[in-house]
Amino acid sequence: MATANEILFFGDTHGGFEHCLAIVEQYRPQAIVFLGDLEAQQPLHIELEQVLKLTQVWWIHGNHDTDSELVYDNLFASELADRNLSGRVVEVAGRRIAGLGGVFRGKIWLPHHECWNYFSTQEFFECSNPRSHWREGISLKQRSSIFPEEYMQLRTQKSDILVSHEAPSCNKYGFAAIDRLARQLGAQAVFHGHHHDVYDYREHFERMRFAAYAVGYRGVTNLEGVCIRSGDMDGQYGDRVAAKCS
Repeated sequence: MATANEILFFGDTHGGFEHCLAIVEQYRPQAIVFLGDLEAQQPLHIELEQVLKLTQVWWIHGNHDTDSELVYDNLFASELADRNLSGRVVEVAGRRIAGLGGVFRGKIWLPHHECWNYFSTQEFFECSNPRSHWREGISLKQRSSIFPEEYMQLRTQKSDILVSHEAPSCNKYGFAAIDRLARQLGAQAVFHGHHHDVYDYREHFERMRFAAYAVGYRGVTNLEGVCIRSGDMDGQYGDRVAAKCS
């Protein structure tokens, strides 16, 4: 029988993984998914060595996961590199999960504008100054930018859940492009990080035609959107209305 705790969603850790093992030991999920900005200070498979003995680990990247070569390599060159959900749909614990890591940046694409500046990483690479190239590709920073190519390829697929670093439009700083992607995927729920707080989005569910859940800074949420670990910064933003974490 399916339970809400089969998959747990972990908000931005920013290098702090101390809470992860205790949560996994308590709830025994089949899988956990990190929603970006992991900023692992050692290779992720080492950072989560004990957790991996108990459950599957999946992730998407955030904007801060390209802040330095160290944090980039600790994620993208770790033994868990193939657990990156971004740009694809994977069956995880019986649920089809689509991932969209990274953030929208004006230099590449702001989806509320009529057109993008660069469609693909290859186009951006060919047009950029060679002095900005890194490891024979685009710059390190732009490797956490959302390019239209990945977004368009993803929306041709189907999933039950979308995990993204950026928020949908129900967040003050979110994007309607995330809404459109979720609907095109047929996703029933979106889980996102990035904004370091939890919110009550329920008034928007009918309009968006899917449920949406923010997961706070080092917070943890289950499949039903129930917060099972409060984020360390929940409720600290005066211009935001946070949902109470049980």
